[in-house]
Amino acid sequence: MSPAVRIGLLGGTLDPIHLGHIETAAAARRALDLDRVYVLPSHVPPHRSQQPVASGYHRFAMTALAVNGLDGFAASDVELRTPGPSYTADTLSRFRERSGLSAAQIFFITGADAFAEIETWYRYPEVLELAHFIVVSRPGFLPASLRAALPLLSSRMISATPPSPSATARQAREEPSIFLVDAPTPDVSSTGIRRRLASGAPITGLVPAAVERHIVQHGLYTEGAGPLAADHLHGEN
Repeated sequence: MSPAVRIGLLGGTLDPIHLGHIETAAAARRALDLDRVYVLPSHVPPHRSQQPVASGYHRFAMTALAVNGLDGFAASDVELRTPGPSYTADTLSRFRERSGLSAAQIFFITGADAFAEIETWYRYPEVLELAHFIVVSRPGFLPASLRAALPLLSSRMISATPPSPSATARQAREEPSIFLVDAPTPDVSSTGIRRRLASGAPITGLVPAAVERHIVQHGLYTEGAGPLAADHLHGEN
């Protein structure tokens, strides 16, 4: 790969993937001028005691359908192919080893609500040295609030709001930074989608159309299909 390539990674249970995930990744890509974003369904989410409702096969299929045709996006099964919990630090280490990219070229994308719990993540604070982090707004949770919530990390936080990335955002930064992106993202969750499906309510407009067709075709998340555990945009504890 070219030394100048900038790769974004967005992970999560993605059970199912929805427009909130897509818009979060898109906002990060615009703000930091990323060349490509890989979306990674987790194998065993470390933040949940219960297994995902849908199988890894279906969650990867839905992810691939969601990003199909989106410029600069691709689905990755790197976490699904790895046994055990899908810890961010381990994923970043493996991705760097396999891709030959440096920490300065990898940007891990997460929601502001999940990043607020970064001190509980596996291999903290080392995980912050393995890549840049892009922290995107979630409904009711602005990234700017993290400066006060995580004072020890505030000096590494840089405002990077789309759609016009600053010149410094495009420059390669050897020291991994935390980029704060304040951008509107849909107020939708996988938990809410599963509940709607279990009750027979429509989900049109909450997930990509191809994902909705896959869910309907395979009868996913219908009543009795499995637990309705809470989900996160790749937080862990």
